[in-house]
Amino acid sequence: MFGIIFSVALLIVLPIVFIGVLWKANFKTKLEWLLDVLTTSVLLIWLFQSGNWSWVGYFFRYLWLGLFIVALMISWKKMRSLPFTIKYDKNQKSSIGIHVFLLLVFGAYNVFIFPSYSVNEESIELEFPLRQGTYYVGHGGNSTQMNYHHAYESQKFALDILKLNKLGIRASGLYPKDLYKYAIYGDELFSPCNGKVVESRNDLPDLTPPEMNPENPEGNYVALVCEQHEATLFLAHMQKGSVKVVEGEEVKTGQLLGKVGNSGNTSEPHLHIHAELDGKGVPITFNDRFLVRNSLVRTGK
Repeated sequence: MFGIIFSVALLIVLPIVFIGVLWKANFKTKLEWLLDVLTTSVLLIWLFQSGNWSWVGYFFRYLWLGLFIVALMISWKKMRSLPFTIKYDKNQKSSIGIHVFLLLVFGAYNVFIFPSYSVNEESIELEFPLRQGTYYVGHGGNSTQMNYHHAYESQKFALDILKLNKLGIRASGLYPKDLYKYAIYGDELFSPCNGKVVESRNDLPDLTPPEMNPENPEGNYVALVCEQHEATLFLAHMQKGSVKVVEGEEVKTGQLLGKVGNSGNTSEPHLHIHAELDGKGVPITFNDRFLVRNSLVRTGK
């Protein structure tokens, strides 16, 4: 819970502070203004890409971009007649130094994100396994900054998939205990490929957030080997009693596998999906899309 509160504060407080400073500050030179603009820009770009916006609303991030443009225009009108530089005093030099430091830090964060969007390894092409609305990638991509699974060799290309309601939020409330307040809970889950079930589990309970079951990390799950690849594909955290297939069963693309639940080592209802071969993660794509954090998949209802 603390992690969610901290992240939400990061997505709200930091933009307010930086945009507010740009809007209201009385700059002495164009150089100070330019450094502030660049620092605010790289901060917003970083948050826009790497923030988990399903907590406050997927479209909320566009509000900050709009306010940044307004602040930019207002501040430019106030300082366009100022000199580019002057002889700075000690406090002004310190302020410039802080802006340069923050510019380098947030700029580096953005650089670290770039690898998230592509992979060199051959991927498994799959059909998206959910069909009932707008789905959001909470964790995904080819870097740990966008996808915490990337730190684990077997799950480095794993995805955690949530569903957004009409407000672009994953749940009714910040972190409700009622599983039915999460938009994805109970959604039907379909086979993303033709293949064979090699493992499954169906008897673990759905947990009340923030309860977790690290002893059975997958929870209720289905593991498939698809026709087009030797890797094992895991679909995890399914609802108790919903799994419709068993080990050894042949399945077809689009066949019902079960429902999304909240079983296993999970903090809230979502679909975890990843492929692995010989203990190493294998990239997966849907309609030739390599999904990363903040990717949306819109499906018919």
